[in-house]
Amino acid sequence: MITTELSVEQVKGITEDEERDICNYLRGAVYCWCKNCKEENGNPKWFAARDLLGGENYYWEKTPLYGLYEKYINKGNDSDTSITKAAVDAGRLLKKVISEDKRVFDTEVFGLVRHYRWDGDASY
Repeated sequence: MITTELSVEQVKGITEDEERDICNYLRGAVYCWCKNCKEENGNPKWFAARDLLGGENYYWEKTPLYGLYEKYINKGNDSDTSITKAAVDAGRLLKKVISEDKRVFDTEVFGLVRHYRWDGDASY
């Protein structure tokens, strides 16, 4: 659940099964973040999709997320464009996952990137 009301945009061009698998994958990533990266200087730590899916986790092959990249490659986009567009879709699906979560998250946009922060209450 997100503390502020946000619209969640639909990701088109993937099947319901693909969306379910991607959301489950993202849900697991959020749970890992909340468990392992709880605090920074005593405060809940902000995260964005790129924290969960970028850096050392940028290689999506053999994960459900790879279908987002393939969707754009199959439309004739080059690799860099497909990566960028797939990342936008992943961010939209992350927003959906967090908005449906039983825990409470704050959200803010820093620059052009939406960030989330779990309130730390594990009593749900």
